Amino acid sequence: MRNPFEYGNVVGEKSFCNRKEELEKLKRVFENSERLFLYSERRLGKTSLIKLALYNLPKNTYITAYADLWSTNSEAEFALALAKAVTEAAATATTKLLSLAKNVFGSLSPAVTTDEEGKPQVVFGINKENLNPPALDEVLEAVPNIARQTKKRLVIVLDEFQQIAEYKSDTAERRLRSAIQHHGEIAYVFLGSRKHLIQKMFLDKQRPLYRSAAHYQLQPIAANHWIPFIRGKFLQSAKNISDAQIKKLCMFTEGHPFYTQHLCHALWELTETNSTIQGDMLVQAINLLLEQENYTFTTLWDSLAVNQKILLNAIAIAPAEFKPFGTDFFVAKQI
Repeated sequence: MRNPFEYGNVVGEKSFCNRKEELEKLKRVFENSERLFLYSERRLGKTSLIKLALYNLPKNTYITAYADLWSTNSEAEFALALAKAVTEAAATATTKLLSLAKNVFGSLSPAVTTDEEGKPQVVFGINKENLNPPALDEVLEAVPNIARQTKKRLVIVLDEFQQIAEYKSDTAERRLRSAIQHHGEIAYVFLGSRKHLIQKMFLDKQRPLYRSAAHYQLQPIAANHWIPFIRGKFLQSAKNISDAQIKKLCMFTEGHPFYTQHLCHALWELTETNSTIQGDMLVQAINLLLEQENYTFTTLWDSLAVNQKILLNAIAIAPAEFKPFGTDFFVAKQI
């Protein structure tokens, strides 16, 4: 039987635990054409959450464009990623896809190919008559035209948005701020995971995007939501786990979706069909995961400087109430 606990990938509704409040929040953002910055640490489920929220929108009312900016390194690549996402969202049929792309983004030399699953996708190049890189402001100006042509409400999601802070200049931020303030009927959601870059972009008064979007921090999932989800997954497989065991599991993972699903996945593998999880099986599952990750931990440890290793060793053996920046700690550990 297939293991019911998924981790590491974008998961669908059947593998999704709770997030009802967050989904309702996103629904209101879409309905009101708002700007929202949704952020959290990595692997907390931002992408799965936003994709489920987009999937739940009525297709006869909305078109949704999703662009992952993780691999972009310049304003030009950002412009191409956005043009591709918006075009493919507005048209799915091959002929209509190419026609729309040429009509709106003709200077980007659009062409249609197929992806690994055989689905049509648009690709852009640089027009031979215009060797300059694509201008982001031109793409942004075309976005409302697509919404008007389709006569639907447009939602644009820019994942790993903090990547644009790594570009050589802040012109991408400036052009984006200048454009979206006129896109009153388009909802924008920015996803990010690198907190220091995010704070620079949205909380620094000197940055173009200062206070340009509402903030919403995604939190871990509470144990009371995990209990029925985890219990149900085990019962569907004719395996039993007590609420006390689930609470203990959530104590270890602190409700983090990736670690909770990962640990449940390992525990499920250790549990025989028509049996109940015993007291030491959770510890066995944790040890199994630690053993599997041993190479990763060792590689990370070897990459640290000597002083970093000394500090981590000191923190590991310090009492729970210690103050990491206190003089006593530094003197006692000779850091």
